[in-house]
Amino acid sequence: MSRRILVVEDDTETADFILKGLRQDGFTVEHVADGRDGLFMGSSSDFDVMIMDRMLPGMDGLSIIKGLRAAGIETPILILSALSHLDDKVKGLRAGGDDYLTKPFGYSELLARLEVLLRRRAGKEVQTEMVCGDLKVDLLTRRVSRGGRLLELLPREYKLLEYLMRHKERVVTRTMLLEQVWDYRFDPHTSVVDTHISRLRKKLEDGFDRPLLHTLRGSGYRLSEQP
Repeated sequence: MSRRILVVEDDTETADFILKGLRQDGFTVEHVADGRDGLFMGSSSDFDVMIMDRMLPGMDGLSIIKGLRAAGIETPILILSALSHLDDKVKGLRAGGDDYLTKPFGYSELLARLEVLLRRRAGKEVQTEMVCGDLKVDLLTRRVSRGGRLLELLPREYKLLEYLMRHKERVVTRTMLLEQVWDYRFDPHTSVVDTHISRLRKKLEDGFDRPLLHTLRGSGYRLSEQP
C-alpha cells in the first residue's frame, strides 16, 4: 500500500527535489507552499507522515504543528529548516515535531528519517478500506466493489478512484488530478482527465440508480453520495 506524504515547502527548487525523489520511490505525495494551506491539508486529510518547512508564507511551520497537535492530529512530522542551532531544534521538537532536518540535506538522509517515522507509526491502526455509500475500495488487495459486485478497473482508473476516495465530498480540480494521478507538473492541454473520468464513471455507475462521481462545471469533480 502506497504511503501518503504531505510536503509543506515554499521553495520551488527544494520542493521539486523532494517530490521527484519520493514519487520515484513509490510514495503518494501532496504538496502545498503556503502555511495556511498546510494547516488545512494536514487537518483534513489522512497522511502517514508530513514534511514541514519552518519558514513559510501565511503561517510558520511551528505554528502549523502546534495547531495540528492541538486538534489531536498525531501524524509524524519531519521539520525542515535552515536554522541549525541547538535551541532552534529544541523549539521545533517541543512544538510537536518528531524529527528535525537542517538544510541543505541529501535525499538519502531525508528518506532514512522518513522511514524511521513510518516504522514508529506502523504499530498504529492503518486504514485498509475506503467507503463511499455502497462503493468499497480495499487498499490491500486493490479490490473495488459496489453493492457487493466486483468492478474491474485498469491501474490508472484505480489510482484515479483512490485519489477521489481519499478526497470524497470535496471538489478535486483537473490540475490536482494531473499532478497526483499523472504526475504532470504542467497542464498538457489534453483530454486525458475527462476521458478517464468518463470511463471510471461508466464502470462505477452502470446498473446502479444513484450516481457517485459528479462533474462540477468550471470547478472539477467530486465523489459523493449527495447529488
